[in-house]
Formats: sequence, C-alpha cells, structure tokens
Amino acid sequence: MAEQPLTIGIEEEYQIIDPVTRELRSYITEILKEGRLLLREQVKPELHQSIVEVGTQVCNTPAEARAELVKLRREILQLAGREGLTIAAAGTHPFSSWLTQEITPLERYMGVKQDMQELAQQLLIFGTHVHIGIEDREFLIDAMNVARYMLPHVLCLSTSSPFWMGRNTGLKSYRSIVFRNFPRTGIPPIFQSWADLSYLVDTMTSTHCIPDGSKIWWDVRPNWNYPTLEFRICDVCTRVDEAVCLASIFQAIIAKLWKLRRDNMTFRVYSAALIEENKWRAVRYGLDGKLIDFGKQQELPARELIREMIEWFIGDVVDELGSRKEVEYAYRILEGGTSADRQVETFRQTGDLKAVVDQLIRETAEGVMGQ
Repeated sequence: MAEQPLTIGIEEEYQIIDPVTRELRSYITEILKEGRLLLREQVKPELHQSIVEVGTQVCNTPAEARAELVKLRREILQLAGREGLTIAAAGTHPFSSWLTQEITPLERYMGVKQDMQELAQQLLIFGTHVHIGIEDREFLIDAMNVARYMLPHVLCLSTSSPFWMGRNTGLKSYRSIVFRNFPRTGIPPIFQSWADLSYLVDTMTSTHCIPDGSKIWWDVRPNWNYPTLEFRICDVCTRVDEAVCLASIFQAIIAKLWKLRRDNMTFRVYSAALIEENKWRAVRYGLDGKLIDFGKQQELPARELIREMIEWFIGDVVDELGSRKEVEYAYRILEGGTSADRQVETFRQTGDLKAVVDQLIRETAEGVMGQ
C-alpha cells in the first residue's frame, strides 16, 4: 500500500478594517489591484468586499505552513497599510453589520447572491480551511467518515466568533450558526465509497441543484479541484500559531487513520446526528463545555477529551511527522483560552467592542511583522 503525501494547505479569510473607526471596510478590489504582481494566485477576493482570502502553497510540514502564513499575513498587512487600513482575523466582526457590506462585483459572487438572496448578504463570516493531501480516493472517503467524529474537538480550539452585530451572542462560534443557514453544510453523511459520493454529486449536478461539487460546503469534504480532504469547520484563527496547530492536528489525524488502515484497523464511525450534538456543544460553550464520548456514552469536559485525542489517538504519529511542537501548542490554547474567550474577557473588562477589535488587530499581527 503506497504512502499518502499528507501535504498541508491552509486558507484563511481576514477582515479588512479601518483602524480609526474599527469598522469593516469594503476595499478588497482596490487592495488586489495594488498587489496583483506581488501576491500572484495566493490572495483572492471573497463574497464580501471587506474579506480577503489567502492560501498557502502546498506544504510538507506544519513548519513550512507557518512560514507561508507569516509571509502572507505580512504582505496583506503591508498592502492594506498603504491604503490606511489593516486586517484582523476572527470568525465574525464584533459589531459591523452585514446590512451595509458590499458584495464583490465578480460573476462568481453575483451568482451566489442571485442563488442565495439575503442569505448571501448575511454570510459575513471568516474561516480557516485546512487541506490534507490524499491521493487514494477510497482512503479519503474512509478518512472523512472517521475524522467527522473529531471535528467538534478541533472546533472548540478554534472558536473566535462570540459577537454578532454588536451583541455578545453567548456562543463561542456564532460563525457556525450563520453558515448553517446555507444548504449542504454541517457534518457530512457517511459514504460507503468514492462511487457512493460521486453518485450523490452527479445526481445533484444533473438535476441543477449545484454546478459542481465545490458547492457542497460540508465541515469536511473532498476538494473537487485538488486531491485533498478539506477541513472547513474552524473559525479563522486569530494567531498564526493557532492556525498552524489546528492544521498539524488534522494532518496527524489523517496520518493515524492511514496507519490504522495499513494495519487493517480503523476507528468506529458515528452518525452525523450524534456528531452534530457535539458540534452544537462546541459552538455554544467551546472549551468550557462538555463533549460526548459516544463509545462510553458519557459527557466529559471538552478539555479532557481534546487532551485524549492528542495524547491517546495521535500521540504516536506526531514525532514521525515532526509536528509535536505545533500539535502541543493546543495545550497553550487549553490553558489560556481561545480567541473567543479572550474577546469576551476584553469586553467584560472594558465594555468596549472597539477595544476587542484593537486586540484582534494586535493578535493577528503577532509574530508576523518582525520575521
């Protein structure tokens, strides 16, 4: 059985911010005109003009991915700075309204606006997507089926969207709630094979539900342009090291599943309905809640089950991958809280959402401009 590449690619969506008002600024088309030669194909517009998306090159290790993200954040910060703007990384903006945001005037996004109507306008959210290279399509399906179980665990580590339109929602990942309004989202169903998935996609395309598989937006999905499994569940990570940590965990999960498959073993597969219950707990409480251990049929502290995932499930592959340092950054998140926890605490201390934006701006640039 041939080894899988298990390469890493990371996409991040940033907020374009006016540092004076701290509001979102619809300016991506102007920024891209300025930086079209410098940034090549690694920077793209998104549905809203106040969003800029970056994507790393294909990386072999989390360390390579970190260097790429640092470079991309630095270049975007410099381009935005020339226009008197900056960027922030969080799943939602603390107070800007989706009602006042401009849709990017490209055919692709105008089509989404036409199809989804007001739902598209509301989609003012920002995520981190992690691609893990898998060339064996049957293994990709097996890996997707199993990895679904651990999606809520990793979402807990990524939460960065507690505020929506100036309100503390009481949730740690409000971005997940907004995105849930779109069709073909959430935890994917179980598939028996690549042919099983292809039948679903072919049926939906032939009946004009979707133009192609890229319009299926599950929390984890096969990417239809590249031989990767794409993890889409996470809020965008405020700090670079948080994003690299999550990518390294996803890579290690797939490496462990490949190791099990090689030895004719696997991990139990659970229904989407059960995993959605854990996802809701991650959305609502983040690290401070409980997740369900479905094998034991017990609810346990989220931090305990995340540690179990790191130490028991992937602990034996991280040294082979050379990613122990990046994976164990999760312990710092478990101890100090996520971006959502820090945002809520800043608001508790100051009562000022602009102070929250200032914190996001600082943390987004942490370890970036000096490297």
